[in-house]
Amino acid sequence: MKISVFGLGYVGCVSAACLAKDGHKVVGVDVDRRKVAEISEGHAPFFEPELETLLGKAREVGNLTATTDEDEAIGATDLALICVGTPSRRTGEIQLHAVRSVLTSIGTSLRNRSTPFVVVLRSTVLPNFVEDELVPLLENSAGRKMGDLLQFCYNPEFLREGTAIRDFYQAPFVVIGHNSMWAAESVEQLYTKVKAPVVFTDIRTACMTKYVCNAFHALKVSFANEVGQLSGCLQIDGRQVMEILCMDNKLNISPAYLKPGFAFGGSCLPKDLRALTAESRQRGLSLPLIHSILPSNRSHLQNCIDFVLETGERSIGIFGLAFKEGTDDLRDSPAVELAETLLGKGLRLTIYEPTISRETIHGTNLGFIEKTIPHIWNLLTPNISELLIKKVVVLLRNVNESERTSLRTMTPDQTCIDFANALGKDELSARIFTFGVGSPEPDLFIPDRARAAAQTSW
Repeated sequence: MKISVFGLGYVGCVSAACLAKDGHKVVGVDVDRRKVAEISEGHAPFFEPELETLLGKAREVGNLTATTDEDEAIGATDLALICVGTPSRRTGEIQLHAVRSVLTSIGTSLRNRSTPFVVVLRSTVLPNFVEDELVPLLENSAGRKMGDLLQFCYNPEFLREGTAIRDFYQAPFVVIGHNSMWAAESVEQLYTKVKAPVVFTDIRTACMTKYVCNAFHALKVSFANEVGQLSGCLQIDGRQVMEILCMDNKLNISPAYLKPGFAFGGSCLPKDLRALTAESRQRGLSLPLIHSILPSNRSHLQNCIDFVLETGERSIGIFGLAFKEGTDDLRDSPAVELAETLLGKGLRLTIYEPTISRETIHGTNLGFIEKTIPHIWNLLTPNISELLIKKVVVLLRNVNESERTSLRTMTPDQTCIDFANALGKDELSARIFTFGVGSPEPDLFIPDRARAAAQTSW
């Protein structure tokens, strides 16, 4: 392919060198004449292991040139990668002046072009800026809308300084956000030598994925450091603790728990977090990350409660009461707290939780639930059909196939709030709100009479 790379810093220069090595014809573009001159001579403008060698070989075979002329680069290529910086302002917001400048230049150069061109952004940019500002800027500069002659994709980079070339070829995945499969497949052709799964998604999701990956990396570093502080204070080798933790690839280093949904609860997680928090505070340790886990969980639970209240319905069906499926343990169950709060607000509840009955629940579990929800036995139903006559049904745990079949009887005028992420997007005739998958329609919870009035009012 014929590719122009705008911005010859770490990401752009490494990307250009690797793509040239793989046989593509690459034109590097930068406003810094020194960088352009060095790359034109096959020299790296900064130190990165193996980069100088790649640039030298690319120059020898004629696969890589560099210029300061945007028009020259666009005229010689069919796809542009934008790899300019998006540094932080003092207040934390990203600065987009370099991205805007490049998009304006590319668009202007494309005004009289009569053959297709794909613009690919690799710079780290928040989702709302791309589709709300940057794509319209490109369209205005080019004098045309997205279509057969102009397409835009977002292709985040995951390159680390010091290991950038290895990261390019040993990537965990290649993410391509797009609005056109033709354009996405053009971007895919850049990575035929990269042995990694290609993820095609929408542009906003691709943008968010980049930020979330970096936030998770930072989270892991901070968590390990706080574990080290507390372990050292207790005369324990924190490195060994973390080595043992990493041996568990079923729960610890795995996809387990990494899914938006309901709050956590149970007899272990809250109790053990409270113990770690109390011990560290007693010893005068500042562990803000570990100390924030329980408050974060409580805040999330409150958000879920508020969402149910905002439906405006006074009679609600609750699916699930134990702290997770496959148990009858109600202690520290966030579902119990949700139910207790809704009852306290005067809502009428019907609860379906087949693992709980007068005959089977006993001991501290029985004492806890009867103290927390004194009228529990009047609220529980063993028959899921009694739940499904409610206008709003709230899922708080996963469902089995029989329960899934029953849920499919819900009608379009009903709403299922799926905090358990148990259902597919279009699985029910009823309206589904799945936590973490966009916001509901603005009028989703307007009662029918109010909705009718809204539709007929001026």
